[in-house]
Amino acid sequence: MLKKIFLFVGISGLVFFTSCKKWLDVQPEDRFTEPQVFQDEAGARLALNGLYLNLASAGLYGNNLSMGTIEIFAQRYNISTQHLRAQFQVYNYSDEAVMATMDQIWTNAYVTILNANEFLKNLDKYPGIIHPERESIMRGEAVAIRALLHFDMLRLFGPRYNTADSVNESIPYYTAATKAIQPLLPANEVLNRVEADLAQAEQLLQNDPIIANGVLPGMLGDPNDFFRNRNQRMNFYAVKALQARVYLYRGKKQDALASAKYVIDNASPWFPWVSPSEIVSDRNNPNRIMSSEVLFAVMSIDLYETSRSLFSSDLPDGSILAPNDTRLKNIFESNENDYRYNPNWILSGASKSYKTFHKYNDVIDKNKSFRYLIPLIRISEMYYIAAECETDAAAAISLINTVRYNRGLTDLPPTANVNTELMKEYQKEFFGEGQLFYYYKRRNTTSVPNSAATSGNTTLNAAKYVVPLPLSETTYR
Repeated sequence: MLKKIFLFVGISGLVFFTSCKKWLDVQPEDRFTEPQVFQDEAGARLALNGLYLNLASAGLYGNNLSMGTIEIFAQRYNISTQHLRAQFQVYNYSDEAVMATMDQIWTNAYVTILNANEFLKNLDKYPGIIHPERESIMRGEAVAIRALLHFDMLRLFGPRYNTADSVNESIPYYTAATKAIQPLLPANEVLNRVEADLAQAEQLLQNDPIIANGVLPGMLGDPNDFFRNRNQRMNFYAVKALQARVYLYRGKKQDALASAKYVIDNASPWFPWVSPSEIVSDRNNPNRIMSSEVLFAVMSIDLYETSRSLFSSDLPDGSILAPNDTRLKNIFESNENDYRYNPNWILSGASKSYKTFHKYNDVIDKNKSFRYLIPLIRISEMYYIAAECETDAAAAISLINTVRYNRGLTDLPPTANVNTELMKEYQKEFFGEGQLFYYYKRRNTTSVPNSAATSGNTTLNAAKYVVPLPLSETTYR
């Protein structure tokens, strides 16, 4: 598959997204060449934006790795045997539809990785077209995207880490713009390279505007705002947060704790907790994704159509993704005060007898800055990581209580079980954001609630947690 990838596939789509109609008149989209793209900073920006467009595609975080496929694997939805996604629910990785979807994820990820490498190569090939400080930021973002995608491909297609399987071959790691097939590496070597990329990105992003000025909201489509809206970029704090996630995944708890606390201590002024008035009081424009807390999100202009195609109450039972209502109540402990429950889950009158998912529904005010955003990393996760890594149980519960307080909930007692409460929080906090399956896999959870029934559990094991590499990858090896 990788031998057949064409680089910079995202550029033509990007041109329409950024409305560069005048530029298109001069350079038709079917005549893109490398020198044309990298003749100046504007062209380089165009190429970098192409990476983010790829991330936001349905094949990646616009659907499969946020609200769709990955959430089905986490047993989020009540999927009967008649459902169109029934084979996903039972981890039938030999089913044609499942295989096609997993191939789509893999291919989109590695196309974007190779595009990131091509972007970095061309910055070297055409020096001086960008001011050094801005070039450093752009390089840092591309390296961080490369790390993010390799890590998620490992979390999905790789072994359960810290098991005997982790020394076996897992996935390839591409750090150069080459079509030559790279070897399948053991998981620990993949994570070494992820860590190295994140360390490099951290250094390149030392002058990220987010450090001194925060997110810096800008006007959509304004070309002068390229270095604004930093929560929609792999910014410095997103890199530090991803480091915490990676360290925890491989069991380096002291490092994970340090990175998580760094983000908590330094990024919190720029990423404040959502105000109750934004999410509960404003019924027409609820900020259901709690955007002020999101360290990194992708922008998908197809978000609301995707949401309707998956979650609309108008869909037949054989097509909709929705939890069993009893299971949903159990997850949120029937607590209507939880900001993650009431605004996001609504009983839509006569059309359905169960609540449907509204997290990614559009709002009335089309000028809201959080429109089209899909969260990938949020600051609450740093509190959970810190809590899991804390050696003092009371301090860990205090960290969890900080999140709970900002979700409208009362404090847990200091004697509460940390791991039990963390699992509850992951189930509540990241609905539609694609993190729960990875949490179960990292913790090697063998029994999770069966979402297709009001009671009972589903057994998970290595055969279900480890998605086979797609044929498009293995055929050429």
